[in-house]
Order: sequence, then C-alpha cells, then structure tokens
Amino acid sequence: MKPAPFDYLRAGSLDEALAALAEHGSEARIIAGGQSLLPMLNMRLAKPALLVDIMGVAGLGEVRREGGMIVVPGGVRQAALLQRPGLASEQPLLAAALPWLGHYQTRARGTVCGSAAHADPSAEIPLCLVALDGEIRLRSRRKRRVLKAADFFSGMMVTQRADDELIEAVAFPAARPGTGYAFEEVARRHGDFAIVGCAAMVEAAQIHLAVAGVADKPERRSWPRLDGSALDDALNAFAWELDAREDLHASARLRRDLVRTLGRRTIEEAGRCLA
Repeated sequence: MKPAPFDYLRAGSLDEALAALAEHGSEARIIAGGQSLLPMLNMRLAKPALLVDIMGVAGLGEVRREGGMIVVPGGVRQAALLQRPGLASEQPLLAAALPWLGHYQTRARGTVCGSAAHADPSAEIPLCLVALDGEIRLRSRRKRRVLKAADFFSGMMVTQRADDELIEAVAFPAARPGTGYAFEEVARRHGDFAIVGCAAMVEAAQIHLAVAGVADKPERRSWPRLDGSALDDALNAFAWELDAREDLHASARLRRDLVRTLGRRTIEEAGRCLA
C-alpha cells in the first residue's frame, strides 16, 4: 500500500519544528528514523497531514553525559548508542538490550527517541527506560517538561506526549556502584518483537524487575532481596497482575510462565553481576 497524501517539512531548527507542531497539532507527526512510522503510513494506520523531519536539526545527534544520566537526544540512531565507547560499563543494561532491538539495518536508521515515542509494549527501549527509572524530556513552544518513564507510557502505543510536543531527549541513569544489571528476551527469532522481555536491577537490599510484551505497557515491580519460594511467589503474583494479553505469537498462559521463569533467570543473572 501507499500512504495517504501529506506535506513534508525538513525542519532547519528546533524552533521551526516546534512552530509546525504548535500550528498543526494532531495533524502533524515527527519523523526521524521512520522505522515505525513509515510502515504505519503505508498501511494507512496513520494519516498525518504534515510530516516534520527533525534529522537536520543541530544538537540532536550526540549522546552526552549530564551528571549521573546518559542523555540521548531525538536524532540519535539506535546503532550509534549501541556503538558508544564504554557503554557496557556506563550502563550494562542498555548494552545487553540494544542488540535485541530489531536488526542491523533497522538500528542504523531507527532512533532511540522514536522507539520511545512509538511506545510498542514489546519494545526494548521503553522497557529499559522503565526498568532504570529513566526520563522523557518533552518540549513544545509553550514549555519544557520531564516525565518519568513509568508515567509517560500509558497504554499500547499511547503516551502522555501532547500533540504540540516532541521528545527532545530521553535520559537513562548510568550504572551505580553496587548494582547488578541483566536483560533477557524470548522472541520467535532474534530481532523479532519480544514475546516477553525482562530487565532486572539488583542492589544490596532490593530487586527491581521490569517486564515488556505481556501487558499494554512495560511494568516494573520492586521487592526486598528474595530467594527460593519467596521469589517464586513474588514473580507469580507479578505475572497475574499484568493481565497478560493473548495473540498469534503466544498465549496469556505462556507469557505468565515466561514472567516466572525468565524473570527469575534475569534476576539471578543480575545478582551474579552484583557479586
């Protein structure tokens, strides 16, 4: 199929992009990598009147450190973040998760912020943001605001971004001393959408586990350090709380089982990294 007709603006500055969003509102869509948006246009699941291309905007293409945060602006390709020198020590969870994100060709075009904006409930970037308690930095002509990832994602491909806002950057907390990180995913093939993805963060006194692919958005739970049957009970309760969806890829029962088994394995791996 072909997309419905639309106008195209290659923004020369952030102000120009924000002005277009302010003028056109819900009729405008930001395009950067286009790996999620273009298929939706071709299938006419999205019919914007205007596409605003931000890849020519200066200042959106470089990852930077701000204190304890890894800040990823709106023009950063997924491949560029994966290839960042020292990423495995700077934030091991990202280094472990990013190779699962699509394929080499899609990572070379897709952007990190674009994945956050798309908000697929199986996607690795939203999962990592929720697992690490990351930030979404939004900007419009009216104001700037920062939302925690858990507050930003509100449903299947639904977020708290207003029609006149763009994601200026997302920010991931860097690795903290005395913390172990791990990522595990089950998919039909490597690079396919996750049936279930788990991201764990283990500290001296706490366990944090985030899960994608089960509910309509990534979900995270925190517990004191548990083991044995106590951990099994906590994971079982989490699996049922998620109200697992059922589709052609997996049953709700399989997804619940994966939360229990894959969740435990991810937590144990993160615990070994802590040790």
